[in-house]
Amino acid sequence: MSQTTLVAPQDRALAAEVLAHLEAQIESARSLLEVVLEQGAAIRARDVNTVVRLAGILRGEMGRRQLLEEERSRLLSRSGERLGVPAEAVTLTQLSTLMDRADSERAGARSAQLKGLLHELQREHTCNRALMQIELGFLDQLMGMLALDGVSGYDTRGSSTSITRPRPHGGLHVLDLRA
Repeated sequence: MSQTTLVAPQDRALAAEVLAHLEAQIESARSLLEVVLEQGAAIRARDVNTVVRLAGILRGEMGRRQLLEEERSRLLSRSGERLGVPAEAVTLTQLSTLMDRADSERAGARSAQLKGLLHELQREHTCNRALMQIELGFLDQLMGMLALDGVSGYDTRGSSTSITRPRPHGGLHVLDLRA
């Protein structure tokens, strides 16, 4: 079916659902990105309460993303049936054959926008994870230094023992640049 011919009513309905779904995916990705960016600022500011609060919000957003992914699977299944291909083989190019030109262009633009948002989201999330690893490494180093005076704490079994840990090579390194 070419894009210049009339689009069947069931295809128009499917196209509308696909466009609405892409818009919902974009809104979800924007929401996640906003939280991840805010979390990055909180990590840099060492604002533990905000980092933890935003982690909870992220968890909730990921639950909503799961629902969107389930809807996406259903749309791909229906599209695959209509196109005569397995759901996992459906592409936007194939799907656009069921749409008029305007809807096809909107779908392409929304898909590109979604890909860009997801790429930025992944980049920022990776950066936040790296920042958290740095902060946790710093805290581990600090706690190790504080424990040098033999202060007692709880070990992994819950027993009250000295938390002093031996330092590699016997020295105290404030900044250890070895890989």
